[in-house]
Amino acid sequence: MTLDQSAPAARPRSDVSAGVGLAGLLGLALWLLFCRNYAGIAEAMNLPGPREPLSGPYAALAALLFTSGPMVIWSLLVDKVHLRASTGIDWSNPRKISEIRDVSVVKLAGLWATWAIIAGLYCLARWYWDGRYLFAMEVLGAAIIPLVILSIPYVLWLDRVMVNPRDHAWHFGAMLLGREAFDGEEVKKHWRAWIIKGFFAAFMISILPGGFAVIVNGQIGELANDPFRLSLFLIELLFVIDVQIGTVGYLVTMRPLDAHIRSGNPFFGGWVAALICYPPFAWGILGNILAYEVDTIGWGGVFEGNVMALSLWGAWLILLTAIYAWATVVFGIRFSNLTYRGVITNGPYKWTRHPAYVSKNLFWWCATFPFIVSTGNPVDMIRNTFFLGCVSAIYYWRARTEEAHLLGEDAKYREYHAWMEQNGVITAPLARLRNRLRQRGATVQAPAE
Repeated sequence: MTLDQSAPAARPRSDVSAGVGLAGLLGLALWLLFCRNYAGIAEAMNLPGPREPLSGPYAALAALLFTSGPMVIWSLLVDKVHLRASTGIDWSNPRKISEIRDVSVVKLAGLWATWAIIAGLYCLARWYWDGRYLFAMEVLGAAIIPLVILSIPYVLWLDRVMVNPRDHAWHFGAMLLGREAFDGEEVKKHWRAWIIKGFFAAFMISILPGGFAVIVNGQIGELANDPFRLSLFLIELLFVIDVQIGTVGYLVTMRPLDAHIRSGNPFFGGWVAALICYPPFAWGILGNILAYEVDTIGWGGVFEGNVMALSLWGAWLILLTAIYAWATVVFGIRFSNLTYRGVITNGPYKWTRHPAYVSKNLFWWCATFPFIVSTGNPVDMIRNTFFLGCVSAIYYWRARTEEAHLLGEDAKYREYHAWMEQNGVITAPLARLRNRLRQRGATVQAPAE
């Protein structure tokens, strides 16, 4: 693919305003404060039940409502996303139900069959019935009946106002029913989107309770004089923010919110690079083959006993994690891997096209110190350093495949890509270095005259 290297004069406007993520962050913060102080609230209001913080898995699940609600309200009332042409909706000319009933029936058949197949895959995959995944299966199992029932009025309502109600789900339903001609490419797009949602939604729900309980139960007063433990607590808080808003992104893929999945990544390499970073694939690859923490002592061990060093290094790791969480927050309700759901150009995406990957990998290098091991064995040092380098290379691979996907989908992303090449605080210097190396390589390879 040939890119126009001329950059636009100004950075293209983001498809998600900063207010969306901030609204979700405020809602989550209020719920966390409520859960942490529930014992006192229950005592003051003489509420039934135990007098203790709300740190259970259902409180973590409820946090999704307090996170998503403000973001949805902001998106509708302030950004008015439901009026954008990119929704594929024309509210001004609703059809009669009789005109779209047959289309909706085919679409519902496609959706219900999709959910049934995903449920079957959940049942077949053993890892979904062990450990923290059990909570995700409980939640999804409880949600399926209401989801099926509510899908009927939702699809009928949406098909009345969609410009083209024969979407990806309709084509899959048409293929199953054999009533009308369908487009195989549309069926592929349908399944790419639903595989992403099915795989990542279960994973994200499964990791909600752990970090949430740590933050709700954490005694900050006990951590104040221990910079190492305090840093770990604040890092965990930032990960909770990332996971909560990220989970909302996988679940709230609704067209009236302009948050629907336009397309899933069509490149096989992109799927491989992404999926090996998550269970169950990560257990064997990143957890064993590319294990980079064998006999490491980590940053806590490196700076043990030095309060100033622990405080400064902890602050640096907190900053990196904050950038990582910020890179999720600015997506609002549109965060998800392997998808195109619009273009994000604000927040840390003003500095680099991949702030989450940059900050995450810097965090791993700075927190692990793979070249410092308790055994003093140089082989372990080399092995750990090499394998963490491989992990960073995987994330570079992910970044390149994601760029290839978005460059092929949206002219705005192509403008953003070109603008960042010349103006990004991190991206522009790297781009200039890359171009100089290419020019030097071309000069060396040129035949002498």
